[in-house]
Amino acid sequence: MGKDKISMPASHGGLMQYYEEYKGKIEMSPYIVVVLTIAVIIFVVILHMVGPNIFGF
Repeated sequence: MGKDKISMPASHGGLMQYYEEYKGKIEMSPYIVVVLTIAVIIFVVILHMVGPNIFGF
């Protein structure tokens, strides 16, 4: 019976290590992201209001 026993390889007890900080190629502050998001929303709203007059949809 001792030969039929299967043992699992040693590990970290199922815990995985994730690094908190990731350095990406493009770094932007949260302020810039919020401002750009609001600018895109305003641009889309204006395009919905004025677009049919300009493009004839």
